[in-house]
Amino acid sequence: MSKAAGKIKKNNNFWERNRMSEGYLLKKTVMGICVRIIRAFLLFGMCFLILQPILNKLSISLMKESDLYNPLVVNVPLHVTAANYQLAADFMGYGKAFMNTLFISLSIAFLQIAVCTLVGYGFARFKFPLKNFWFACVLLMIVIPPQTVATSLHLHFRFFDILGIFKATTGSTLNLRGSVLPYYMMSAGCMGLKNGLYIFLIRQFFRNIPFELEEAAYVDGCGTLRTFFSIMLPDAKPILTSCFLFAFVWQWTDGFYSSMFLGNVELLSIQLTRIADRLGQYFQNVLKIQGGASIGYTNCIVATGTLMVIAPLLILYLFVQKGFVESLSSSGIKM
Repeated sequence: MSKAAGKIKKNNNFWERNRMSEGYLLKKTVMGICVRIIRAFLLFGMCFLILQPILNKLSISLMKESDLYNPLVVNVPLHVTAANYQLAADFMGYGKAFMNTLFISLSIAFLQIAVCTLVGYGFARFKFPLKNFWFACVLLMIVIPPQTVATSLHLHFRFFDILGIFKATTGSTLNLRGSVLPYYMMSAGCMGLKNGLYIFLIRQFFRNIPFELEEAAYVDGCGTLRTFFSIMLPDAKPILTSCFLFAFVWQWTDGFYSSMFLGNVELLSIQLTRIADRLGQYFQNVLKIQGGASIGYTNCIVATGTLMVIAPLLILYLFVQKGFVESLSSSGIKM
């Protein structure tokens, strides 16, 4: 049978089945096509909203200053240049800032996930006094913005003391501002960036694991710690992968905690906020141009610096997106 004859027979079968269903098959087919078209438009719109700002910054970063004020140049630069990237890298101290950011983001992410896993497992599996109260405090960490406690954190670490011991022995408190120690202390105490969210997600994941697995391990002679590390932790790889990636990305782009505790450390997020001032100083002191850089060129260098900050995250996503999506899909959350 030829392909044309097979196609005609298939169409005849469709209309015959549609006649027997009193038009329901045709309505269902048309509705399915309409749903697919609408879904395609929605997905295209969402992708455009996400990608358009990045593509716009990429276009601006490749333009010479003359193209920024040329009304004929909209998205495609007339004179392509890489000088903007060199300037942005110099103003940010990109090499050193990149290595500092990589080290701190990795170490903070590992520390946060380690302690949040223990706390989330405890909330999911054990009973202890005031359990609901402490979990309500975890939820408050998610709801309350960190800016609310910024003053308290500043004073606490500016005049740091433990039960008055330092002041009694040395006559003064410790000033931990400007070092990485306060941030590591907060992360170790589950008070770091987004720690409440990680505890909540990990707790919900462990609650979905059957209790029979632990009971079988206890029967075989495993203790609590061995059961956790040998049975529960391997099963939690999907949610731990997701939380680790979240922690790494949020720490990479964080400006609030980084500027509060790590102000003396050159990080990409901190250096990016200073790029406009350094560009103005460069125009006045080096190029001897009074008034500094124009607003358009300043925005161009800032956009270039922004791309250089988020570029490692985009590259990371290209390599881990498959495992990241699989970890999210396999870690269903039960409320």
